[in-house]
Amino acid sequence: MADQSLVGSSRIDLDEPRYDQNTFKGRAKHFFITTNPLNLFTSSSQLASAKSIVEGYRNGQIFPGKTDDDIWRAKHLYDSAFHPDTKEKMFILGRMSAQVPMNMTITGCMMTFYKTPMAVIFWQWFNQSFNAIVNYTNRSGDTPIPVSQLGLSYVLATGGAMATALGFNKVVKSMSPLIGRFVPFTAVAAANCINIPCMRSREIMKGIPIFDERGQRLGESTAAAKSAITQVVFSRILMACPGMIIPPFIMNVLEARPFLKKYPYMNAPIQVGLVGMLLVFATPLCCALFPQKSSMSVTSLEQEAQDKIKKLTDKPIERVYFNKGL
Repeated sequence: MADQSLVGSSRIDLDEPRYDQNTFKGRAKHFFITTNPLNLFTSSSQLASAKSIVEGYRNGQIFPGKTDDDIWRAKHLYDSAFHPDTKEKMFILGRMSAQVPMNMTITGCMMTFYKTPMAVIFWQWFNQSFNAIVNYTNRSGDTPIPVSQLGLSYVLATGGAMATALGFNKVVKSMSPLIGRFVPFTAVAAANCINIPCMRSREIMKGIPIFDERGQRLGESTAAAKSAITQVVFSRILMACPGMIIPPFIMNVLEARPFLKKYPYMNAPIQVGLVGMLLVFATPLCCALFPQKSSMSVTSLEQEAQDKIKKLTDKPIERVYFNKGL
């Protein structure tokens, strides 16, 4: 078998993901790697080595003995820890690889301690605080989110989640205990509907960059921004569904059994474990629902954007492309 070391004529394009992003399978493979919690255990020296390899390779450096797989492994480690714009190492809790362990812990506790107002307030606040860390860590380096906007989003999302959870807790008091277990999910869904549009309100007002199929920038579009944000909100809510809808049925059965009656303190660990097993799959699969490089018909854009595109080129353009975000 021929050696795959980087002395051949073909070079890897490290600016694009390894797998075909036009297929759900390719996107799923990409996000399974990106959200892999094991990346959190990578040492600082390993991350520094991965960064050196990726940056050197991009500058044309040759690494004798390194195969394509070795380069891709370095790229995946690099992507898991370094900001794509600033190139700085990201705070560990804000990385995509921290999503599963952090969300399984927070979600499991939200679903365990949902009966008292103080517990609801604490875990909804904790959840939105973590979301704020993720949003800040993954902010754009070119157009950073102002601290004031981050703060407003944090306050509105936290307030919305608390109000939803406390309000629904009152409503379901007279209903089946099983119904009450779904209150945390309604709160999380409400918070996503508030938090994401608020965080990206500047995009809704001013638009996001749109491109033709060759990557030439055509301007900005508010219609594309609304489409992108809708996709993200939908995928985030769907991402929470398995971990917040399936465990309540299981826990409702287990709590009637002798084991949890004898060891009630095992309730939280069991729920955290159940949520974790589901999130390991739900997180990458829901991130992969829509292409990162999304598209829409030119006729679906606002009239101002359509007019600008017509002025830019004589050749008819049927679709435009844009980065939907995460």
